[in-house]
Amino acid sequence: MLNYNPLHCLPSSEELPDSDDTPVDNQLQHLIPGLLESILALLWSQRWDWFFGVDMGIYHDPYQPAIVPDGFLSIGVHRFIDEGLRPSYVLWEENKLPILVLEVVSQTYRGEYSTKKDFYAHEFGILYYVVYNPLRKRKEPLEVYKLVDREYILLSGNPVWLPEIGLGIGRERGTYQGITREWLYWFDEQGKRFFTPEERIQESEERRLQAERQLLESEEKSRKLAEMLKNLGVDPESLN
Repeated sequence: MLNYNPLHCLPSSEELPDSDDTPVDNQLQHLIPGLLESILALLWSQRWDWFFGVDMGIYHDPYQPAIVPDGFLSIGVHRFIDEGLRPSYVLWEENKLPILVLEVVSQTYRGEYSTKKDFYAHEFGILYYVVYNPLRKRKEPLEVYKLVDREYILLSGNPVWLPEIGLGIGRERGTYQGITREWLYWFDEQGKRFFTPEERIQESEERRLQAERQLLESEEKSRKLAEMLKNLGVDPESLN
């Protein structure tokens, strides 16, 4: 008897386009999810059960084009598959829905508050839907929705705590790649923002310089003490 598996007939991630080839119309659509990914790469460096995609196609139906959010997070999947990495995120291979999807709005609206939102809720069932519109003035630039009974409920606060992920997400002014502006960051449960890679490097460099200063100060104090002892007729070496 033949063992028939319908999944074997579906195209693999290697055979599918990795995105919809739609160019981003604002650099922030790449930088903002890229920053979130880079923070996670440090924060969860010892974990291998997560994946953060940036401008990557998510395939849910072999007969439909991919959905390409600006960023998405999946938990409970292999972070690293092989040296070729993931060309796309194929649900019939991963067997795991993303737990969070991020859309960054720029000059051109693409249904982030309407069609995309409804699709992620009703067709995908994504638990968290995050929309960031840096150009918004009268309404909150960052909106975080949680799926409850197949409908998205807007969550309040900045940052917003996401218990199923164990992180909070929020906006704060900072510097990334030398650019000072408002960015999205991950936060702990107490609302403390996690450092970016650049900030970690800077903090490490500051600790190194501080240690060097303390060493120089200690050596200078030892030198002055030795001079005082010599002036008193005491050989500092004899005290060792």
